Amino acid sequence: MTILEVENLVARHGLLTAVRNVSFSVARGEVLGIVGANGAGKTTLFRTICGIHPATTGTIRLEGSDISAYPPYRRVAAGLAMAPEGRRLFSDMTVTDNLKVAGENGRKGFWKIDTVLDALPALKPLMKAIAGGLSGGQRQAVAIGRALMSNPSVLLLDEVSLGLSPIAVVGLYNSLAVLKENGETTMILVEQDLDRAMAFSDRIICLLEGAVALHGKPGELGKHAITDAYFGLGKQVATRA
Repeated sequence: MTILEVENLVARHGLLTAVRNVSFSVARGEVLGIVGANGAGKTTLFRTICGIHPATTGTIRLEGSDISAYPPYRRVAAGLAMAPEGRRLFSDMTVTDNLKVAGENGRKGFWKIDTVLDALPALKPLMKAIAGGLSGGQRQAVAIGRALMSNPSVLLLDEVSLGLSPIAVVGLYNSLAVLKENGETTMILVEQDLDRAMAFSDRIICLLEGAVALHGKPGELGKHAITDAYFGLGKQVATRA
């Protein structure tokens, strides 16, 4: 069952078109990986889906409802949440308070403090810690937990492993695997590490200069084709849904 549909989405920064007629759909419980070089439009795509950046044209549907004109807070209420690049926590607040703020302003549902801690056990000893003093991996885990506390139908994870140590990345993906197995939340993630994106995602979209250059299942596409699309080598490859 399709939970999110993006149709012919265009977004601009002044005269620069950052997202060019992007269309895709995501099924409930699926993990969709978004890859592409720096400047490919990945973060702008996420910000536009969440309503933080205005769309020039295009349609966004969540669970069949057109949310294209919704402001960000209404999209959260409808079931969208994003863990943004740079984490952007309330740095002077504790981990507990960061989670509670999202819970108090989100939807009711499966994700509460206890269930978030079950999925992200690394947070348990940090609940009284001030968020600004945490390591990069710890902040990323808090950002994901905070997003879950709003009980989203679709969770967007932007630059999920950027700046993290290899050990922190392993721990983070172990937690994401728990979320994937749980099946309560559909995930769309931006990941610079192609190997990790291919291993974790059910499908891959590669963006090139704001447009979809390649789209399909990682095992069917193969790393060579994804790498070529990532760097804009050769002709665009036909979609393999």
